[in-house]
Amino acid sequence: MAPFILLIVSFLIFRLIGFLGLSYFDDWETSLRMAVALMFIFTATAHWGKRRPDLIKMVPPALPNPEFIVTITGILEIVGAIGLLIPITSSIASIGLAILLIVMFPANIRAARKGATIGGRPSTTLIPRTILQIIFLIAVILAGFGF
Repeated sequence: MAPFILLIVSFLIFRLIGFLGLSYFDDWETSLRMAVALMFIFTATAHWGKRRPDLIKMVPPALPNPEFIVTITGILEIVGAIGLLIPITSSIASIGLAILLIVMFPANIRAARKGATIGGRPSTTLIPRTILQIIFLIAVILAGFGF
């Protein structure tokens, strides 16, 4: 839930900054790109912090080397976030992050079904988690392609 709150609050703050006169944030797409990038940087930090063991437990058992998978997905989140901030790479970064969200979703399903904890807190149940994943996917696509 924290990534969702960060996404919404940071988007609103960036939009407010734009309304107050900082021309960089004059449009919603730039504000959304920044908010999505910030959200992915935030989620990436869990891949090496105290939440890392919980993320490793979320990896489906059929996949080899869960520690490596958690490390790589964290790196990809950071690379994708940076890519979103560079106009020439934002579309490709958006596609990459969308694929990453889809590929990582089975781990989220596993966490929800097992009642796993993340950082000592219970993970979000399956229906809210699915809704959040759809919201994140839409935000990532809009951040990269506008519309």
